[in-house]
Order: sequence, then structure tokens, then C-alpha cells
Amino acid sequence: MKKFAIIGAGLAGLACADELIASGHSVRLFDKARGPGGRMSTRRTDSASGQVSFDHGAQYFTARDPSFQSLIETWSDAGIVARWPAAGADAWVGVPTMNAPVKKLAGRHDVTWSAHIEALLKGEDGWHLKFREGALIEPFDHIILAIPAEQAADLLAPTGSEFAAIAAKTVSAPCWTLMLAYDEPLNTGKIILRDDGVIGWAARNSDKPGRMGPESWVVQAAPQWSIDHVENDQDAVAKILEDRLAELLGITLPAPLVRSAHRWRYARSGRTEFSALYSEEMQLGVCGDWLLGPRVECAWLSGTSLGKMIPT
Repeated sequence: MKKFAIIGAGLAGLACADELIASGHSVRLFDKARGPGGRMSTRRTDSASGQVSFDHGAQYFTARDPSFQSLIETWSDAGIVARWPAAGADAWVGVPTMNAPVKKLAGRHDVTWSAHIEALLKGEDGWHLKFREGALIEPFDHIILAIPAEQAADLLAPTGSEFAAIAAKTVSAPCWTLMLAYDEPLNTGKIILRDDGVIGWAARNSDKPGRMGPESWVVQAAPQWSIDHVENDQDAVAKILEDRLAELLGITLPAPLVRSAHRWRYARSGRTEFSALYSEEMQLGVCGDWLLGPRVECAWLSGTSLGKMIPT
């Protein structure tokens, strides 16, 4: 049995952990977030009309690979995912929030949340993780990075691994996301808007299966618009997106209960020729959606692929 540390407890890291544990290894996961989700995150906010939840990362996911389809059916039977016809015949969402499947997977593992790792240290006894607060005493036989390409590149650069260069040239695109909640349903029959020059996607989040609470909307800026305005003031971005939403819906928006913008610096991943990266010599692996493409399914496939690459 070998000891693994996985940095990143999103879908890729958890899928890899599943494979490694099934092979008899010991796994600990570390994530800088306060809880499970990754790009499938859900934000909960209190309002005068009750708590509002926003799926402010991935809006839905699809399943094309047979093994992932089988997993989705298992999740469906467990009631943690459901189809969302408004987004397409093959669209699935987590229930009651998008991060429900990730929470389910994370519940099976030893995950340390709010873990900010600043460096990887290789010694004669194995790998150590350097946290903001200091180094982790326990050494690990193997290190797995399951984080966005830019973050992986930073951690890998001092190790001398060729994986650093692959990560560095696989650039992610940013995305501004606006979250809005209202006392009453908006006076519109529209549920989803797509492919505007300013707004790439907007949806009535409260239309998704299993959602409770007030009327909520998630508005994601178009890819190029987000790139052009990535460093803009948060409030200014929120105002522009809110005004554009009103124009596209053709209505006057009431004063919202909640109005909050979030900047995803690494929202839409890149793509490489690899499904995952592994060096037996360095005892180092890398996985994530950025290796296969910007889809939820790709994160799971990459993590599963890496788990299968590692000798038992």
C-alpha cells in the first residue's frame, strides 16, 4: 500500500482517489476551498425571503462516455442528479444543488478543506506539502495534482518536471458570473439565454429540479467579454450584466434581493493531447479537465485515467 496526497478535491481528484483506493492505496486529499464543489460549486446566500442557492460554476453536464453514463445512472438512482430539459435533452444537474455529486464522492474520502498549499518538497523519505502555516510532517509516496492548469504550473515549476511546461501553455479562460435573486418570479417566459456578445449564458437557476427558495438567476458573461473585462471592478461588472439581462429579457428588472458578482479566473479549461500525466520515476501525477477539455465529464475521465495509469 502506497500513500498518496491529492491536491484538489474536485471531480478529477475524487475520481482519481476512487481508483487508487480500489487498488488498495491510502489517499488523503487537500483543497483550498471551504467545501466540495470545484467548478461545480454552489453558493448559498441569506435573503429577506429565505436562503437562496446559486449554481455559479458549471450550469449542467452531459455524459457521452459509457463509463460516465453508468455513473450518472447510479447518481440518478440515488436522487443526487436529475435531467434538466430546459438546457437540452442530455443535460443533467446535481440535486438539490450542482455540487451534490461532488459532496457524495467527497464523503467517502479523507479530505482536508481550506488547505492552501504553497510548495511541493521532495525529500529522501518522499513528498511533503508546504502549507501557508508550515510543512506537513507526514511524507507521501506519490503526489497528484488535480487543480487548474495555471495553479499546477506554479507548483510544478520548482520540481523540474516537464509537466510544468504542459500546464503552463494550457491556458484557461476567465468568466464573470452574476447572481441575482428576486421576491417574485420575473415576468418572462424565458428560462435560458445563450450566445450574446455580453452574456454567454443566463438561466433561471430556480427552474432546475429540486431547487427551493426565491427566484434566482445565474448570468455568465461571454468568454471574450470576460477576458476583456477580467480586471474590472466587481460592482461595475454586475451593473453591466444586470442591465444587459434586462435588455435581453425585454423587461424592467425589479430591485433584487441578492446581487453579487464572482470572477472565475480559471473557468473554461484548455485542452491537450493527454488524458492525464504520470511519472513513475518522480512519483508524480497530474489530472484535470484542462487535459481533455472544458466539460464536467472530462474532469472525471481524466482523474479515472490517471488512477488506472498508476501501478498497483
